[in-house]
Amino acid sequence: MHHLDYLPTWPALRSDIGIDPVVEEDIRHILAQMTVEEKVGQMIQPDLDELTAQDVRDYRIGSALNGAGRWPEGDRRADAGAWAKTVGGFWEAADEAYRDRPFRIPFMWASDAVHGHNNVYGATLFPHNIGLGAARDPGLIRRIGAATAREITATGMDWTYAPTVATPRNLRWGRCYEGYSEDPEIVHTYAREMVAGLQGDAQSLRTDSRVVSCIKHWVGDGGTFDGEDRGTTRCSEEVLRNVHARGFFAGIEAGAQSVMVSYSSWEGDGRTEEKIHGSRYLITDVLKSTLGFDGIVISDWDAYAFVEGCSTRDAGNVIKAGVDLLIISTRERWQAVYRTTVGQVESGHIPMSRIDDAVLRVLRVKKRAGLWEKPRPQERSSAGRSSVLGCQEHRALAREAVRKSLVLLKHENAVLPLPRTAKVLVTGGAADAIQKQTGGYTVTWQGDDIGMADLPGSMTLAGAVTSLVGPDRCTVDPYLEHADPSQYDVAVVAVGENTYAEMFGTIRPWRTIGYADLHPHYARDLATLRTLRNAGVKIVTVMFSGRPLYATEEINLSDAFVAAWLPGPDARGITDLLFAGADGAQAHDFQGRLAFSWPRGRRSVAANRVPRHIPGYRVPPGEQEPTGRNAPLFPYGYGLALDGTGDTLGVGPHPLEPDEADESTKAPPVTGSSLQVGPDAALYTFLATSIDNPPRPIDTENGFESPFLSVRRVGRLGHSDGLSLTFKGIKTFAYAQSHGGTRSDFRDFVARDGRLTFFVRVVEPPTGSFYLTCHDDFPQQPAVDISARLRALPSGKWEPFEIELSELFGAGIDLSYVDVPFLLYTQGRACLEISDVRFVARSD
Repeated sequence: MHHLDYLPTWPALRSDIGIDPVVEEDIRHILAQMTVEEKVGQMIQPDLDELTAQDVRDYRIGSALNGAGRWPEGDRRADAGAWAKTVGGFWEAADEAYRDRPFRIPFMWASDAVHGHNNVYGATLFPHNIGLGAARDPGLIRRIGAATAREITATGMDWTYAPTVATPRNLRWGRCYEGYSEDPEIVHTYAREMVAGLQGDAQSLRTDSRVVSCIKHWVGDGGTFDGEDRGTTRCSEEVLRNVHARGFFAGIEAGAQSVMVSYSSWEGDGRTEEKIHGSRYLITDVLKSTLGFDGIVISDWDAYAFVEGCSTRDAGNVIKAGVDLLIISTRERWQAVYRTTVGQVESGHIPMSRIDDAVLRVLRVKKRAGLWEKPRPQERSSAGRSSVLGCQEHRALAREAVRKSLVLLKHENAVLPLPRTAKVLVTGGAADAIQKQTGGYTVTWQGDDIGMADLPGSMTLAGAVTSLVGPDRCTVDPYLEHADPSQYDVAVVAVGENTYAEMFGTIRPWRTIGYADLHPHYARDLATLRTLRNAGVKIVTVMFSGRPLYATEEINLSDAFVAAWLPGPDARGITDLLFAGADGAQAHDFQGRLAFSWPRGRRSVAANRVPRHIPGYRVPPGEQEPTGRNAPLFPYGYGLALDGTGDTLGVGPHPLEPDEADESTKAPPVTGSSLQVGPDAALYTFLATSIDNPPRPIDTENGFESPFLSVRRVGRLGHSDGLSLTFKGIKTFAYAQSHGGTRSDFRDFVARDGRLTFFVRVVEPPTGSFYLTCHDDFPQQPAVDISARLRALPSGKWEPFEIELSELFGAGIDLSYVDVPFLLYTQGRACLEISDVRFVARSD
């Protein structure tokens, strides 16, 4: 990797795609003829499901995106031709919008293609970035970028919101796997290569085989305190510049044409906490003026609404801070922001010079991408060619990437490579679970509602082993419910995290990062390993995860232990390394090396490598000195090879850390025999969120309306003492949260025969599973499906409903740290009226 120099100040950068005087003259000529309305239309980017071709004509909208889980006509199996036709329809609408004007501005389409063209059926999916970081192969990254670009252009699209160039410094963060490494050296090197692969040079970018890239999220989102998603990075400007910004420097120099701003905030060097989206200093003064970035600065999804002085209808302060283009989720919101922005420009609240700067940047990028010269999306040279999606060349590249990303953490007793003649037991909760291999941002946002049929050519680890050794020599039994381990030569044990993406993957500060501590299913994996060890069978463990986790006992119980990260849908790249070739000889060797330190302790969440280019580096708040109990079990750069090369830390066993509670995070117990939760309890606020929307407060007095949930006041006892909740078929969470996130310990209620009770009137029974739980910590904690119980109630009548806390506790819900005592969620439709939500316990 490239050794980094220390930067005492923000550098002036030189992009590989520089200013072209002809382009500048052209775009200024167009800008001079544009109306305010046309300019603002170029600054708003709606989602596919919230935009029509007529909207493009009426509002002169300049671009759109398809968020995760958005497909043409709602068809998740839409092929390349359907995608190109859909994109082309909007392109044609934009062309028509300017038919009576002396100029035209082409439409541009963006997608979140972050590990391949991952929203599109049949596309090649590559390992997530955390695995690619372990591969330590810059050339591989460039080839993946080029292959991804070819598949994006096959669907008629122009732009991808990739790569992520964060430097994650806390393992609690649910987006660790989006980062290449905890060290900026790898991030810096890879950012350049991925941008070059996606875009090529200035000439290549204008062709039909390359796309505009977007480096994200500016800046510091990998350093938030306690790993909080969308939290605050507390560090000096020196650390912000030399650790968290280095991927941006390399990406900008490689010619990246867009930068997405982070949801997070920054606080340091005497500066008070400020949302990055509202920071004129970091966006305009640093990114645009000092670094010299001349492309598009784009907001994250609806992030404008969280900046002081803004709202869902007003993005004025974000625009004034320097954001050029706003991603806005719903039709109501983007139209409101459009009208508000036009009014703010006309009133002088937003200077016309700021609008002109934004629009020039949008036009500049469109010019550099050759959009004025390119035909309709469906008529481009590669558009509509489904044969490009998932083609053999790209799948072979993905398999190579999997092989190179695997890190062998332990190898004893010469157990590897396994002979193909071995009798193999494949077990563990991840053995036949495709979602645990692919992770988030796979077909859908969280990637938790997909199956093998959504991923043509996919193969779980169980499938890959079976296909290699034959079904007569392989038994698949994920939870050891049938097989006798002593009857097998070796057990291949697949363990791993449930899939997650942003907002849902962060591990709360009061929880450990111990694998078996995080979920009952993970604890079951540990029990499986113990059973196998007692049976005397050889054990090869493969862990799928979006971050390193404390797994010392799991490692000790294994003869070989492989960190496989999130390799994607084809596990044959894993069996390439686990098994010998057809001739019995070793076919491939492990070459992956840790790009993240592996934790020694359950609470060693930030045992990060000290950046060697920063003199006198001082650990910022929220990080931990990588010494003593927080020294890594396996350091950055560690990895074994079967040929005996690579690092070695001895054969172990490694000492286990006691599972001791952190006294500083203990929650006070709930006392008394009753605790009211809502709807009108003083201690709690009701909120709602969905698969595509951040949490929003529910106005329990005046109601709440959204595309995913409607809430209105209703009465049970002759006055308005309840809420009507209408779920609309989108994965939605409605819950009560304590003010300020104050936590309580409900275990005493369990001991006193406690129950969660409420009155409910079923107006429309659930169409699918309907869950109740006492947390918002998904997917780390489970929930209880109460749909059958609700359907059994008489329709239209108020009925008491109760669930014993012992049932929730027995399901694996952690009741010792509760800030959300009541949560309902479903992906289906339902209409319920609820009243008098409370906890009750038997009196002492």
